[in-house]
Amino acid sequence: MSNALAIASVTAVLKDLLNNGLIDHNLASSVGDVTVSALPPDRINVKESNETSRLNLFLYQVTPNMGWRNIALPSRDANGERVSNPPLALDLHYLLTAYGAEELHAEILLGYGMQLLYETPVLTRAAIRRSLAPPSSVTSGGGLPPALEALFTSELAEQVEQIKITPHSMNAEEISKLWAAFQSNYRPSAAYQASVVLIESRRTTKSALPVRARGIYVVPFKRPVIEQIKSQENANAPVVADQPILAGHNLVITGVDLRGDDTRVSVGGIEVIPTIADVSDTQISVPLPADLQAGVQGIQVIQRVLMGSPPAPHRGVESNLAAFVLRPRIDAVNVSQLQGGGDNPRAANVNLGVAPDIGVAQHVVLMLNELIAPASPLAGTEDTPRAYSFIAPPRIQLSPPTSPPVSSGSIAIPVTGVRAGTYLVRVQVDGAESPLGADALGRFNAPQVVIP
Repeated sequence: MSNALAIASVTAVLKDLLNNGLIDHNLASSVGDVTVSALPPDRINVKESNETSRLNLFLYQVTPNMGWRNIALPSRDANGERVSNPPLALDLHYLLTAYGAEELHAEILLGYGMQLLYETPVLTRAAIRRSLAPPSSVTSGGGLPPALEALFTSELAEQVEQIKITPHSMNAEEISKLWAAFQSNYRPSAAYQASVVLIESRRTTKSALPVRARGIYVVPFKRPVIEQIKSQENANAPVVADQPILAGHNLVITGVDLRGDDTRVSVGGIEVIPTIADVSDTQISVPLPADLQAGVQGIQVIQRVLMGSPPAPHRGVESNLAAFVLRPRIDAVNVSQLQGGGDNPRAANVNLGVAPDIGVAQHVVLMLNELIAPASPLAGTEDTPRAYSFIAPPRIQLSPPTSPPVSSGSIAIPVTGVRAGTYLVRVQVDGAESPLGADALGRFNAPQVVIP
């Protein structure tokens, strides 16, 4: 690839090509002395009394090359480190203009100039080196302008694609706008495009180690699909439809194409590896992670692909993300710090033992429903059982806390304004509600707490 001097080098090579061509055709015998230049049109004074014939090559526009603009991308990896130096690919647009000191001189010069560019559609590497190399009789710093000496280091001849010269058609409106921008008198001109110039950075890049062995694997596109999630109390218990999912239970996942080379289950972001015997194409059984908190949780089947020698798991396909509700279970309940007596409302702390452990940031609500025995005086009357709900106070008292808070399986919830009686107890943790037990007749009967 060439460097930033490539644009000037192309102009210098084209100028040298035109100059040598006019000399070879002995044009001086027809039109006199001819100057070949690469100046902006507004810097050429055509009003001088001693005006000479001139052929001028002006670079009026540079545009990105469409074929090369996305080569070698991306140039940086995920860490932002440079992995390649994509080339800056440019098309150069030139205007070849002829100036004549006498009548018809401009037309003669333009004709020869266009013929030279037509007969040289490609700038060969040898021609580029010959044009940019300083004469053997001139030593470094011994007569050439510094700009011309620098062009030899452009490495234009070494770029991977050669420079091609093609004529570019311009209508009257485009030519008029161009010369109006030059703020100069119009002269007969022809437009050309030089393509493509590749400018590459010299910045260092990060290179990965070579691949020692290559492996080709064909993996069928078979994505696992979760259709239903059920609960099982233990490995030997039956799978009951609509059974609440509680701590200590097994999750039974049913679906399609669930078994893979290496099957895992992500439960609430915790990866669980089922045993081989618990995995089939239509069902997977996994224990609930002990650290999983009550509430809505996500579940996903992950199938990794074994590749390499020896086989090692690689990222494969993942199932749809399903959701289930892990409901809290009340294992113990009692009352402490009781206040009040007689017909007055009571105030107390209701202490709960709950599984799974309650996180310090989880929202907890205690719900009490008065339990009336079938033979009690209130049974069958219009009096409705009393019901209360109480929100647990925050478990983090300082912000930020002095020490990292931990989850706990016990919680004390203050209650006030409660009438004495026997109550069914429920707890909501992040919206997941604990289940109630029932007797043979289907009446709720547990867990209970007595507020004397």
